[in-house]
This record gives sequence, C-alpha cells and structure tokens, in this order.
Amino acid sequence: MTRPRGNRHRLRGIVVRDKAARTVTVQVTRRFRHPKYGKMVRRNTRIAVHDETNEARVGDAVEIVSCRPMSRTKRWRLVRVIERGPEGPLVTGVEEVPAAEALAEETPAAEPSDQGAADAEETPAS
Repeated sequence: MTRPRGNRHRLRGIVVRDKAARTVTVQVTRRFRHPKYGKMVRRNTRIAVHDETNEARVGDAVEIVSCRPMSRTKRWRLVRVIERGPEGPLVTGVEEVPAAEALAEETPAAEPSDQGAADAEETPAS
C-alpha cells in the first residue's frame, strides 16, 4: 500500500554552476522584513540540486523541489526549467585568444645582445 506524499517545498532560483555531472548549483533569493529595523532584506542561499537529464545551464531560472537525501549535500531535485538564460558564454570583458598566440604576444622574441662583448672591449685588460 502506497501512501500519498505530502506537499513538498518548492523554490525558484537561478542556476549559477553546472560543471558537475547531474548536479547544478541553484541560488535562491529570499526577501524578508528585518525584525528590528523593518527594512526589506535579501539573502541568497546556494543549493545543490539533482538534475537527472543535465538540461539546466548557467543563468536558467528553474523550479526545484525537496526530496530525500541523494548525497551529502543534495536534498533537492530539478522540476523544470522556467526560463532559459542568455545563450552562449558569459561575457567577461576579456578576449579569448588561443594559448600559442597569447604566449607569443606576451614574450617578445629574444634578440641577440652584443652588450657583453661591448663591455669587454671598453675595459682594459690588466
């Protein structure tokens, strides 16, 4: 006999990391009124979420639901991707240059220096 499950916690957040296999990190922002001063305060929580199909990408808005522990840190499961984030790599303001070209630009070619020979000629031999 199977018992019906109770209502599980559902949250919405933004995917901030998707490097691991079947795991994404979701940042959930919550707002609450400060107990003493009454100002609205924002707090961010990063949650490890199980993504069975690896469909979520960085920047996506997702819905997650609590579940049984799947590992030491994962207690949430991805329900759906609500909205896709920006396409392509994130802009960091740095141009991507192949490593060989970048190395060639940074280190100028070594020119033969006759400085040592010129110094030897100027000093008299004693």
